[in-house]
Order: sequence, then C-alpha cells, then structure tokens
Amino acid sequence: MKEIKIDLKKINKNEIVLIADYLNKGKVFVYPTDTIYGIGCLALNGPGMKKINRMKERKNVRAFIVLVNSINMVKKYCRVSQKQEKILKTIWPGPVTVILECKKDLPREIFGEKYDKAGKNTLGVRLPKNDFLIKIIKKTGAPIVSTSLNVQGGKILDRPVGLEKIFKKVLPDLVVDAGELKGEASRIIDIRDCENIKIIR
Repeated sequence: MKEIKIDLKKINKNEIVLIADYLNKGKVFVYPTDTIYGIGCLALNGPGMKKINRMKERKNVRAFIVLVNSINMVKKYCRVSQKQEKILKTIWPGPVTVILECKKDLPREIFGEKYDKAGKNTLGVRLPKNDFLIKIIKKTGAPIVSTSLNVQGGKILDRPVGLEKIFKKVLPDLVVDAGELKGEASRIIDIRDCENIKIIR
C-alpha cells in the first residue's frame, strides 16, 4: 500500500500522473473528494470494484456512485434529455448525485444487486467541485467509482490514517492523504422523470 500526501490547493502534475497510472493499471485507491474521503477505481474496472466490496466487507452489494469531469462525459454513459441537462447545469458541479438511465455497457459490479440483465440499469452520477478529481478523471479518460471510506456499517473516516486496523481483510493499493475532511456524503436525487424528481438521500 503506497501512501502520498497532497495539498488540494497546490495540485502537482507529477502526483496526477502517478495516481492516473495506478488507476489505469487496475488499482484501487483512497482519495479526497469535495465531500468526504472515498474508495474508488476506474468505472470500467470490474475486478477493482470486487476488491472494494471485499475491503468494505459488504454483505449487501450496493451500487457505486460514478464521478465524471463534465456533462459531456455523462452523456457518453447515460441518456440525458434537454430538460435533464438543464437540471444538471443548475446543480453541478457540487455535492449532488443524480440517478439517470444508463445507456452504455459497464461492468455489472457497478450496479450492485440491482444489476438488470435486460440492460435497464440506472446509474448514480456526480460532477464534483474538485479540481484534483477533475484532473484525475481527465487524465485517465474514464469516470471513477466512489464509495465512502469505511467498513460497511462503520464510521466514515475523515482522514485516511490507521487503515490497517480498520480494513483488516483487504487494503487499497494507493492512499491519497489531503488532510482532514469534515464534509458530508452527497445528496442523491432521481431525475429520470423530470416531472417527478425524487429525493433519495
């Protein structure tokens, strides 16, 4: 497990290259978002998501949230109407995850237990207000998955220290430490039906 410390106010190009290289090689990392610390990998990396589920000791395999660097990237993976795009432009970038209909094949692990063999899967997507993440996603050319830094049912960590004592079965390949984060998990809203927007969390 490699650990690096970063300053979110002074993003270093070499750090971006190193992190992107880990992700492109199929690795799992712990990283700061604009809300809380997350555990993630590339959204095209099914084995990486399986590793994250083992790391979190998940009994019920939940769907992953996906982080993107632009609305154009959302359109690549999800069906987005003009009305939905207008909504996205009013709430992003920021701590709001939206549920959309997925149109592109993604690893089944991303959908958790709600995987639909008929291809009618939904995807939780967010455009973070975080230059560090935007640069990582742009460098890899793919979205990354995000789930909170904790064992299922346990306290969410506000700093990635002492992970060996908490994640006893599996550890991440890379830990990106940006200091303490006191944010909260993102809100989740379902905008598949613009006339009947649902607040999930």
